[in-house]
Amino acid sequence: MPYIHDTPRESQSPPTSLSAASSPTYEKQEPSAETLRRNLHHESDVLIVGAGILGTALAITIARAPHNRSVTLLEKALKEPDRIVGELLQPGGVSALKELGLEQCLEEIDSIKVEGYEVIYYGQGVEIAYPANAGKVAGKDSNGSQTKEGRPQGRSFHHGRFIRRLREVALQEENITVVESTVTDVVKCGYTGNILGVNCLTQGEKDVWFGQLTVLADGYASKFRREYIPRPVVSKSRFWGLELIDVELPRPLHGHVILGDGAPVLLYQIGTRETRALVDVPEGLESASSKNGGVKGHLRQVVLPSLPDCIKPSFERALEEGKLRSMPNSFLPPSVNRFPGMIMLGDAMNMRHPLTGGGMTVAFNDVVLLKELLNPEIVPDLGNSKVILKQMERFHWKRKNLTSVINILAQALYSLFAANGTSLNSSLNPVTNKGCRPPT
Repeated sequence: MPYIHDTPRESQSPPTSLSAASSPTYEKQEPSAETLRRNLHHESDVLIVGAGILGTALAITIARAPHNRSVTLLEKALKEPDRIVGELLQPGGVSALKELGLEQCLEEIDSIKVEGYEVIYYGQGVEIAYPANAGKVAGKDSNGSQTKEGRPQGRSFHHGRFIRRLREVALQEENITVVESTVTDVVKCGYTGNILGVNCLTQGEKDVWFGQLTVLADGYASKFRREYIPRPVVSKSRFWGLELIDVELPRPLHGHVILGDGAPVLLYQIGTRETRALVDVPEGLESASSKNGGVKGHLRQVVLPSLPDCIKPSFERALEEGKLRSMPNSFLPPSVNRFPGMIMLGDAMNMRHPLTGGGMTVAFNDVVLLKELLNPEIVPDLGNSKVILKQMERFHWKRKNLTSVINILAQALYSLFAANGTSLNSSLNPVTNKGCRPPT
């Protein structure tokens, strides 16, 4: 029997302690037909592979009204993940999270407010605050003019804690069954070629799950991407991460981009005591070669001297402890979903350089858009592949209003910040000499 984590309604279980004199009688509530359909027959309206940022948010959204879909969420490991990216959510992502009714997931995880960025170029810094007039429209004043929520804020946090909170919410949804299982391949109809579900291994045993619509959201290292997306993933550098303890940042409540002799260094607080340091190391970098001491040698000899004095002691301590981890910095332009019965989303379908921290903002806004496009009034039958494919083509073009800006900005800023010599110096003159503000 596969491991299934399906949270019953609160009324199914009595309180843990009741006085004998006043103990009420609790009647066991029978599981709904849809719960039985999921747990016994392994069938649901939507089958989602990957309980990460996008997969979990999408599961919750389409399980709730007005969708009320029956959802199975598969994840190979339900333990709290430990990653060095996906830790800073920009204001646009926070707004999308609120629109999805999931803002509570930012609480009780020791998250930190983010008010903007500090760009430091060879020791000279400039603040780039989030624009004061960029908040969402909150309503109208007495004169009928639109009012806004005020200066927006981002949030930074430990990635795993945020994922845990999202999954906790999913586990409380009556229409969701969460299963810890490793997906191996998709199940196709031999006659039509439509994707019907997935084969997987649950506790070492072969298993199979079906859905009217299968969503593949298995992340940056997707095992399905090569089969369904013709474009290759481009990765020319890696972020090497350290966790700094009790460091004093030059400008609190801001992300920091430090530019010097090497590629960019990012710093942002992820907890009351913890700050993440991410150092971009391009492929074939001479100062990170084995003869120069590898990546550690590069961090010690090139990066450390370029850091502000207040950061150096903590950075050096973290380097001595040797807890270095890395993630590839990848780029993959989006593709139109064209496979009947299946859609691919998240980092499996579209990636950009994480320098600007835009990945989670893209994911949550994609879910907001899918909430609209897959509304039951528009798509009453998720098994209607023709309608789904039409809606996914609309999804591809409608998301460009936001995602193309984030994707292009991420790649362009990395190309600028990773440059060197006179080209970088001349490009950054307006920033370091006059300051700058992002467009409103």
